[in-house]
Amino acid sequence: MKDLRAKTIRGGLARIGSQAANLALRLGSLMILARLLDPKDFGLVAMVTVLTGALNLFRDFGLSTATIQRTNITEEQLSTLFWINVLFGALLTCIALASAPVIADFYHEPRLRWIAVALAGVFLLNALGVQHSALLQRQMRFTTLAAIETMATVVSVGVGIVAAFQGFGVWALVGMTLVAPIVYSISVWLASSWTPGLPRRNVGIGSMMRFGGTVTLNSIVVYVAYNVEKVLLGRFWGADALGIYGRAYQLVNLPAENLNSAIGEVAFSALSRIKDDTNRLRSYFLKGYSLVVSVTLPITIAGILFADDVILVVLGPKWSDVAPIFRLLAPTILVFAMINPMWWLLAATGLVGRSLKIGLVLAPLVILSYVVGLPYGPRGVALAYSTIMMLWLIPHLAWCVHGTGVSLKHVMRAISRPLLSATAATVLAAGVVLLLPESFPPIGRLLIGVPVLLVAFVGMLFYVMGQKGFYVDLLRGMTTRLTEGKVT
Repeated sequence: MKDLRAKTIRGGLARIGSQAANLALRLGSLMILARLLDPKDFGLVAMVTVLTGALNLFRDFGLSTATIQRTNITEEQLSTLFWINVLFGALLTCIALASAPVIADFYHEPRLRWIAVALAGVFLLNALGVQHSALLQRQMRFTTLAAIETMATVVSVGVGIVAAFQGFGVWALVGMTLVAPIVYSISVWLASSWTPGLPRRNVGIGSMMRFGGTVTLNSIVVYVAYNVEKVLLGRFWGADALGIYGRAYQLVNLPAENLNSAIGEVAFSALSRIKDDTNRLRSYFLKGYSLVVSVTLPITIAGILFADDVILVVLGPKWSDVAPIFRLLAPTILVFAMINPMWWLLAATGLVGRSLKIGLVLAPLVILSYVVGLPYGPRGVALAYSTIMMLWLIPHLAWCVHGTGVSLKHVMRAISRPLLSATAATVLAAGVVLLLPESFPPIGRLLIGVPVLLVAFVGMLFYVMGQKGFYVDLLRGMTTRLTEGKVT
């Protein structure tokens, strides 16, 4: 426990670096693939993955989360959990194979059958590395995990780009999807140096199965809530419309996914170790929460102000229809940055049942918003979805923190200064953008507008709001741990 702060800081630095690299790789690959492939290629893969993705939620049955959250775990329990994961992975692969013709018939698109068959193997490939990855997280070896994740991304992106250049079309995206779990699972096996033994009965995994089952059920509810619109758009508006909406959705979710992955794994592991110390738990959580919101605010504002320029630079002229959808979805970048960290708190303190109840209330509201927006196409769906998520934000936060030792007042106080700083920076950046002529090139607008936004935000946050000390102390802690050598 005495090394927790050191491990947390070093792990956080490693994960942030890794996710920054992965974000750059994913954006870079998207920029290249968007110019080599058509919207329909992305739409075809999305049609399959939005349906089979629900099966992917069962790949570990929440047992990796249970492994990390558990105070003590035995070798027999780990081995038994591994074989349960493999069994689920094999079963899901078989279900996906059997579902391939059904998916093709549902969308009236014969090409989807073989795409679904090819992607079915992802479930078993992922399952093989679940417990090894959880073991590395439990040991807080985030530097190792960061290196593995980056390597898997590099290899898979390389395969996808080469295949696209060779004219494989949609199969370039399929190949990229398959390669990543192969590289990742092999690497975590080698890094953990752990070989599972035979499964055992009566080794005390009942409570872990119940915990994992609740986590899985919660994930299913959340997945359905946030993906039904893609099924509806694909079914009623076609692959092109889904391809356009899907690129906007992907770009909007990249920051939230990378940040939550970067800080979330470290935060959850750390909070799980101190879940019985309320004061320490509150301090750790609020610092991590404030950091996530502070980093996300400029990204959200930039997405709203510079949507047209971002799409032209990242995707190219043929994707211009993505820009208005991207702008409508941009507020959800901040919404999810404020909602997602609540999972760290609830899971670490064992309140996964509450998370499930929240999901069961939120899901119908989100699905209703899709139905309302669907007659108006991708833009209507984006507007309705973004609106309901903004309206839901405060009730969600209040419900999550109730009785945890962290109050809504604590949360709002932690983010009040970043929010005020962002408001001032938005006004300044918007003023600068308005002064630029309409003929100004998109890349030039980004190179001027985004730095102005960032400088204004950081200046306000550090000097007017007095937050410089917090971030300097965090940076000093990171650099100090690096100079002290590797924390094991």
